[in-house]
Amino acid sequence: MSDQRAFADIDRPALRPLWRAVHERLSSGRPVSRVRIGPLDDDQREALADLLGMERLPDRRPSIALARLEEAIADPGGRTLREVVGAIVGPLDDRAAARAHREGERTELWAWLEAHETVRSQPALNEWVAHCRGSGLIDGSVHRTRDLLGSALTVLAALPAEGEPLPVFSARRLQGDSHALDDGGRLSSLVLRAMSAQYGVEMPANAEQRRAMWARAGVADDELSATVLAAGLRPLGEGVLSRVTGVCTEAGHAASLTLAQLRNPGELRFPAGPVHVTENPSVMALALRRFGPRCPPLVCSSGWPNSAAIHLLRLLADNGADLRYHGDFDGEGIRIAAYVLDKTSATPWRMTAADYGEALSRTPDGPDVGRLTDAPWDPALTPAMAEHGTAVLEETVSGQLLEDLAVARAADWEPHPTRS
Repeated sequence: MSDQRAFADIDRPALRPLWRAVHERLSSGRPVSRVRIGPLDDDQREALADLLGMERLPDRRPSIALARLEEAIADPGGRTLREVVGAIVGPLDDRAAARAHREGERTELWAWLEAHETVRSQPALNEWVAHCRGSGLIDGSVHRTRDLLGSALTVLAALPAEGEPLPVFSARRLQGDSHALDDGGRLSSLVLRAMSAQYGVEMPANAEQRRAMWARAGVADDELSATVLAAGLRPLGEGVLSRVTGVCTEAGHAASLTLAQLRNPGELRFPAGPVHVTENPSVMALALRRFGPRCPPLVCSSGWPNSAAIHLLRLLADNGADLRYHGDFDGEGIRIAAYVLDKTSATPWRMTAADYGEALSRTPDGPDVGRLTDAPWDPALTPAMAEHGTAVLEETVSGQLLEDLAVARAADWEPHPTRS
């Protein structure tokens, strides 16, 4: 009997339930020794009995050893069982390998997200990462999920924005798509949840709260309400920013600079040197009271830095300033510090675990530290704060900070060029 005739005998319609069942089991990618089929009608039972050389008809739901099937089809053309099933039903799958591949892709996706520079620089975002992972894949697709997360990280890296409307910001950062961050969309919700984790606040529940969250991150059609306090700045030049800061410095006052002024400063040059940055305005007030017109360069973020604060710090850094940041030793203070250090070239100023321990020894009765996240610049800081559970607010160490400013003033202060 020819190979073609023999193959036609095993490719009979009555045997199709058998081959489909074998195909299904072999496609699992797992070891298979037997396959159960059925229920079979009488014609199918007879066909199976003929194939296996059985003296009696099999049960209606028989369990068949694959080794016996291999023997039964060994003669026709020397084909293996896998080859026969593939020819009759279609190519075999390997679902186990496919599952392992998909699991590997998912593992790689979440590892990429956890290790992303924006997340590592701001550990408060680990809460957001955990939420994203718990929510699973977008439409079951690793690639679509990674694309969406990549867009969200692009937005987060660009914040705080510079007082521009949301569609303008979206188009500038997301390949010209002015609607990518439209309210209610997946990307917008993803970014807002990340900002909620950063700021330690609840996810916005309505359109008004969502607009407020965007405005907090500098996404708003307003260059005037975003301001930053600066003292002791002595820029060179005749631009608006130089004149405003120069007059305030000579009078021993702080200047409240708007984002509009910072974005259009006119002729501007800052002498290179250290610029200290504080979280709380009270420290700046104490510095002005002590140093007056001779106050060393000082910027205040007033809590979470807005777009004006970040813009000024970047201007200073571009002119050679050595930015040094100090804030509260509490959960939010650590998150603010991580944010400033991520968005600018600032380095910590008396913000180590040793500094915390020294400050705590002098003021042991502070408030609770609140929700803690890691401090990227000193892995020992957060565990130390968690162990003691006591916050040290910036005002309580102002004396030491002012001594540092006094040293900076003595070393780096030069009279304003317009003064005699």
